Amino acid sequence: KLSEKAHGMGRPHRGWMLLLLWVLAVSVLLDGRRVRQPKCPTGCTCTKDNALCDNVRSVPLSFPSEVVSLSFVKSGFNEITRGSFAHTPALQLLLFTANSFDLIDEDAFLGLTHLEYLFIENNKIESISPHAFRGLKTLLHLSLAYNNLETLPKDVFKGMDALTKVDLRGNNLVCDCMLKWLVEWMHHTNATLDEIYCSDSSIHHEKKLNDLLPHSFDCITTEFASYQSMKFESISVESFTFDEEQYVVFAQPFAGTCSFLEWDHVEMTFRSHDTIQSTSTVVCKPMVIDNHLFVIVAQLFGGSHIYKRDTSANKFIKIQDIDILKIRKPNDIETFVIDGESFFVIADSSKAGTTTVYKWNGNGFYSHQSLHPWFRDTDVEYLEIAKKPHLILSSSSQRPVVYQWNRGQKQFVRRTDIPDMEDVFSVKHFQIKGDLFICLTRFIGDSKVMRWDGAMFKEVQTFPSRGSMVFQPVSIGNWQYAILGSDYSLTQVYQWETKRGQFVSSQELNIQAPRAFSVVSIDNREFLLASSFKGKTQIYEHLMIDLSD
Repeated sequence: KLSEKAHGMGRPHRGWMLLLLWVLAVSVLLDGRRVRQPKCPTGCTCTKDNALCDNVRSVPLSFPSEVVSLSFVKSGFNEITRGSFAHTPALQLLLFTANSFDLIDEDAFLGLTHLEYLFIENNKIESISPHAFRGLKTLLHLSLAYNNLETLPKDVFKGMDALTKVDLRGNNLVCDCMLKWLVEWMHHTNATLDEIYCSDSSIHHEKKLNDLLPHSFDCITTEFASYQSMKFESISVESFTFDEEQYVVFAQPFAGTCSFLEWDHVEMTFRSHDTIQSTSTVVCKPMVIDNHLFVIVAQLFGGSHIYKRDTSANKFIKIQDIDILKIRKPNDIETFVIDGESFFVIADSSKAGTTTVYKWNGNGFYSHQSLHPWFRDTDVEYLEIAKKPHLILSSSSQRPVVYQWNRGQKQFVRRTDIPDMEDVFSVKHFQIKGDLFICLTRFIGDSKVMRWDGAMFKEVQTFPSRGSMVFQPVSIGNWQYAILGSDYSLTQVYQWETKRGQFVSSQELNIQAPRAFSVVSIDNREFLLASSFKGKTQIYEHLMIDLSD
């Protein structure tokens, strides 16, 4: 019976075996169909290891596996898209000529790990994605000749360390900052490039790109970016250093305060630090003498005063009143040091007041010299001309007057005036490579930049400035600016251009009725502080921008 059972079970066992053999046979046939070599695509001509496609509308999805050389001529597709040739990983040469596409997408040649020659010539390419050639580590020869390229994305050849030849002839390459990276790459690569001429629209037109050096490009530009807005109006702003910390003080005429701000190194913002209460404040001028902080507070009403910072009590204490008979309507204050002695001068703009110089005597300030009365002085500027101390007084009733310090008399004596400049509201100075310049602000008429020629100030440049109350030079690092603020239009920022020897328009800032500007450097950052008489006080950060990035 065991044998019968065995015999009975034998038939189905043989049946299952036959069924399995049949399934395997079918699978082999099916597998054979799957591994069957693709035919040459329609529109292409194939030999054993070459394929030529003429006038096809898209990149075919399959080629015989033996194909290692593939060419497209007069094809109709608009771009080479991502992974277009992932199905032909054995390619060693790929050529496009006289096609109509104008864009090469990112990772267009993904998977071509054996590609050595890539020719994309006589097409209409206008742009190439930054990572178009990513992964082509074995590529030896790349030609993009005779296309419509004006630039190339930075580092488009990154990772292509095997390159020995790049051909960019026949394009309209604009040799500007966007192509600076290519010049740098040319000087560090082992690949050779045919001679390429810069297009007519380039700053280096008619020059060979191969002859340019990285320093041939001036690609660093700057801008003032809005950083912080303060919820108060102000009429003056001063930055200063005390106890190795940077501070800013604003005069707030409507609130009647001097508002001190400090930099929060954690929050990276300016925050309130202290205040001095006053009346109709027009100027808050800090002055550090022997590690003591003094603040001269000029008021339109109630007289002007001098405060001293009491570090033990951590507050400001009024130590002195300024003679109200001399200073009736203060408009500007300037501090300076001559031969180790500390002074400040207040410009008085009233009919009965007198612009006066005050000197520190160790215990307080006393009136050292009255300049001229009855002239309604609106601004005073301290500067050195030929290494000698000078003051320039601006007035609404006469031309700006230049005073020179007489060391024998220890006083300022009138030297000259600035010709052909009536109704000047203020004068501010700056220096560039040893040359002395002044900016003159005019409310009606043109504001001007003038240069000292060794004997007098001569006009360099004029700026239309209707309604302007401030035309102020600002120095930040190696950059020199002149900022023209108006009550009726946007604030204009001009940047000094050395080649022209003039200011050129740089930027516009939206500040309501600006009255003063100041720069403060903190944590390796530069900030421009702008007072606003009719709106929010503004703080801008000075940024450097590399146009070649």
